[in-house]
Amino acid sequence: MRIATALALSLAMPFAAFAAGSDDTEPPKPSATTTECAKGEVWDEKTAKCVKAEEQSLNDDQRFKAVRELAYAKRYPEALAMLDTMTEGETARVMTYRGFALRKSGHVEEGITAYEQAIATDPANILARSYYGQLLVEMNEPDLARMQLASIRSHGGSGTWAERSLAAAIETGVTYSY
Repeated sequence: MRIATALALSLAMPFAAFAAGSDDTEPPKPSATTTECAKGEVWDEKTAKCVKAEEQSLNDDQRFKAVRELAYAKRYPEALAMLDTMTEGETARVMTYRGFALRKSGHVEEGITAYEQAIATDPANILARSYYGQLLVEMNEPDLARMQLASIRSHGGSGTWAERSLAAAIETGVTYSY
């Protein structure tokens, strides 16, 4: 099991800064990407139409926005496919959402690996810590989840959705699907 790894990651040296994208932990609002575009397409605001995810005119931030929206819409295979079109590599934000989509689509061990990579890349990634902590709650490992919660707080995440959602999951045993 990966309990020892979870312990080591929770004790990583705190940093004051939030992880890339971690200040935007509230659910995204649906856009044309999830309401109008076909599978494998993204709404391109410049052209005001749906385009293939691989379209060169899209940048990784546009693709990432689509990943978040697809993941929150519980369209996990599409979110994973969209992540595969990103060119930035295995960054903390990519691995956080890869972990989330894998976990929610039933690939728990792969999700754990992705969360651990996201946290190793950026120990201050409070969103990855929250999602990982919620997985630990689901795995009946509340003490390890509490360690992730403590790390969120030590990295400046007090009062954020990441903190509130993990604290609620620990308290109630109910985790979030977004």
